[in-house]
Amino acid sequence: MPENLELHQFVDGFRHSETRNRWLSRIKSKLNCPYLGIILATLSSLFFSLCSVIVKGLVDINPMELASFRFVGVLLPAIPIVIYTKQPVFPEGKRVILLLRCFMGTTGLMLSFYAFRHMPLADASVIIFSTPVFVAIFARVFLKEHCSLFNILTIILTLVGVVLITRPPFVFGQQATTDVNLERLDGKHYDIWGPVAAISSTLFGANVYILLRALKGLHFSVIMTNFGAFALIYTIIVCGTIGAICWPACGRDRWLVVVLGIFSFLGQILLTLSLQVEQAGPVAIARCADIVFAFIWQTMFFGETPTGYSLVGAMLVVSSVILTALKKWALSLPRESTARKRLRYLLLD
Repeated sequence: MPENLELHQFVDGFRHSETRNRWLSRIKSKLNCPYLGIILATLSSLFFSLCSVIVKGLVDINPMELASFRFVGVLLPAIPIVIYTKQPVFPEGKRVILLLRCFMGTTGLMLSFYAFRHMPLADASVIIFSTPVFVAIFARVFLKEHCSLFNILTIILTLVGVVLITRPPFVFGQQATTDVNLERLDGKHYDIWGPVAAISSTLFGANVYILLRALKGLHFSVIMTNFGAFALIYTIIVCGTIGAICWPACGRDRWLVVVLGIFSFLGQILLTLSLQVEQAGPVAIARCADIVFAFIWQTMFFGETPTGYSLVGAMLVVSSVILTALKKWALSLPRESTARKRLRYLLLD
């Protein structure tokens, strides 16, 4: 989902921030719940997946306009935090990278909204959620980081999974691809630009992660405040350019737009809290619940039964993401840690 980009932001923000809410750790101890962070991350996935359902269901509202409402949910929780921590909102020396990060993140999320509208919900979610795996490619190109055999394996698994989900005609043949798509969409026209938007969103998201590494010294609230403000202005300009600025119709649509903002806000806050009481790796794995929820909502609300290709592709992509998260978590653990010893095979180059 698009919100996995925000997970990356919060991971780097909390790792390099000195301000941590210790009261959550105390609550975790008092409740005797060692999995509190995982539970919060799963609830965050639930709210974010419901946001995707709303985006797909509000067919009378342009996805770009819905994105602007979504960014209100990004901006609202960030403003009080940046004020409370007294962080410089637009720090010198980081402004160009910060603006570039905002542009990449906003464009990626708008593309993901387009994909949700024009693809089966679960298929779009799986492709977009594969962002962490592609980070290794851009880290190699731009940061000259080592690309290990593990990275190559996860990239291949992900690419195979994406191909199985999108089923491009040049691989599966035009007739086979058309038959499967028509069956899956109940005779509706299959929009090739949906998969293109989903894959493009993934590539933008991978670049966002690289830019966030360059911004790792900034407090996460500074990044989120700039991202939310920039994205809100950006999406309004795009909506004005394509003539999509209009207030949602009274009744169901207007209420769902309000719910979209509320769910975005709740998902963002729960994700923040989960990363305050749990390490990034387990939280990233818990966020795979996004895909499970997407398959459930796809069948429940839109009557789109996933194909065998989609299920196998989803399993490959989810496996790659989980392995990537486990490796990142293992690298963050002390060398004498039992968990790190158990995951030692993931650390081999």
